[in-house]
Amino acid sequence: MHLTSETVDALVEQLSKLPTIGRKTAQRLAAFILKMPRDEVVELAKALVAAKDRVKTCSVCFNVTDVDPCPVCQSAKRDRSVICVVEEPSDVLALERTGEFRGLYHVLGGVISPLDGIGPDDLHVSELVARVAGAATAPPGGATAEPGAVAEPDGSFETGDEGGAVREVILAMNPNVEGDTTAYYVGQMLAPFGVTVSRIARGLPIGGDLEFADEATLSRALEGRSGL
Repeated sequence: MHLTSETVDALVEQLSKLPTIGRKTAQRLAAFILKMPRDEVVELAKALVAAKDRVKTCSVCFNVTDVDPCPVCQSAKRDRSVICVVEEPSDVLALERTGEFRGLYHVLGGVISPLDGIGPDDLHVSELVARVAGAATAPPGGATAEPGAVAEPDGSFETGDEGGAVREVILAMNPNVEGDTTAYYVGQMLAPFGVTVSRIARGLPIGGDLEFADEATLSRALEGRSGL
């Protein structure tokens, strides 16, 4: 017997399937949605359906996009000699917010985690190796793309002002066991190509206090110290 609306229960059930959303949080969200104007609820529903129907994966960097290749891969203003490797599309957004990185990206789609049954073959590692090796997919018509080239919407290839071979790969994985394992594996796979493989620094956050930092963070901060 339902003591409340079956429709509301169904909404709560669907909301609770989202990551980090428990049943109580789902109930609060459902209550908020019920108070929203109908036109706003309709727009929310349209946005959800549009995201599912229109969003695709970039065939070059595997970031989420509405067009393929994505705007970053198409841009002639990006430095094509540097590739930043991240775990998920959300990491691209975090790095872009800094306004400091002007190279290209490569999204692995996760990290190596044997306990979760995720191995290197489940990630976009081989595609990264192909990019670094200069193995580009031929565009329509059978023409051959040069290393570092990115397909334009009309099928042509643009290398940009910064065109040429990849000279550095930056590994921006999370500082945990899975991230370290993945970074090591990717580094080993790229070793034969002679590119510089670096990893983002780890240590104390801005505004952090030494007395509250754990031993591992302090150790990483000492190892990654830089000159003034």
